[in-house]
Amino acid sequence: MSIKQIIIATVIIVGMPTIVSAACPYDQNCINNPYGAGNPYKADGLKNPYSQYGSRYSNKSHNNPYATNAPKIYDSQGNYRGKLSSNPYDPDSISNPYGRYGSKHSPDSINNPYGAGNPYSNEPIYVVPAM
Repeated sequence: MSIKQIIIATVIIVGMPTIVSAACPYDQNCINNPYGAGNPYKADGLKNPYSQYGSRYSNKSHNNPYATNAPKIYDSQGNYRGKLSSNPYDPDSISNPYGRYGSKHSPDSINNPYGAGNPYSNEPIYVVPAM
């Protein structure tokens, strides 16, 4: 490998933004913001283990593997992208590897890096808690 190729490879690797830094750290509605929606002390937060949306025992929680009323996921065009659920048997769960929204081969799945789950897309994904 020549010096020129090493320099180009270094610029590409260092210059590329990481997924974490590109994921809305200052938006109050973003789950990646620890002072906004991602606050583990927020009363109705998804990351609060004592809230109805973060508890391992609530039917409305993504952490309950038996939940049937988990939060729903939508893309910026309003297309339904499945349930944010750890239930591998729910047909709409993103944790079901054989389901439409959990398969890494389905174009509707956020687990498909070439479809709805493209990590380089600037389109936000919205999580809507169950009512």
